[in-house]
Amino acid sequence: MFFEMLVAVGGYHVFKAIKRRSRSGSRSAHRAKRLSDDIGAAGEALAQAKLRTTLRWLCGDNFYLHEGTLLIEHAPGTAFPTAEIDHLAITPFGVFVFETKNWSGRIAPSNCTSMLTRIAPNGKADERRSPIEQNRSKIRFLREQLPAIWPVAGAGLFVSPEVVLHPELSTDLLALDDLPHWLRSKRAEYIGRSAVDVAKAREAVLMYADTSTEGFMAHKVRATRRLPVIRESFKFFR
Repeated sequence: MFFEMLVAVGGYHVFKAIKRRSRSGSRSAHRAKRLSDDIGAAGEALAQAKLRTTLRWLCGDNFYLHEGTLLIEHAPGTAFPTAEIDHLAITPFGVFVFETKNWSGRIAPSNCTSMLTRIAPNGKADERRSPIEQNRSKIRFLREQLPAIWPVAGAGLFVSPEVVLHPELSTDLLALDDLPHWLRSKRAEYIGRSAVDVAKAREAVLMYADTSTEGFMAHKVRATRRLPVIRESFKFFR
């Protein structure tokens, strides 16, 4: 009887210890997620401010910059019908979709064209999905829906002051300070063509937007479920 009680007490203490570790691990994961979200939000704010300043410099008041993330229904009827646009800018010389990354370290090309290699300050390298790849389906959708005379383009914006971009990366992958020159070049390419009607383009794009809280939450749930699938599909290239 004494032995059975000893086993029971020991088992209880082991159970409590495991439960404490589980709670501790859960809290740590939650803190890490919250920190990641905070870093991401800070990056989005930097990108939004730079975009607004640059667009005013180039366009005066004749532009539309969507405030915050825009959720578009780009694949209705599929398992993943919606996609997030970090920043949408509509100008007289085109419609632009920006994907923001607040990554530090060196960013270099990967062996897989849809990925980038990020090298941390400590030398550790990991593969990450390219913003160009993330933008691909969104840009294709907008090109299909909008008049062909309205150009649609996209870029990846790296907002961290501690990021260094490899010179062989696509010119559509930009450090924040590269943004004014990139947009100025886009305006120069468009000279001589009919100006995009900013108000009509805005109305056309927002026809496909879901601005409801319920829609955004449902999208986040789908995105969380999709992430492991994306990671698994890229293991082949590692």
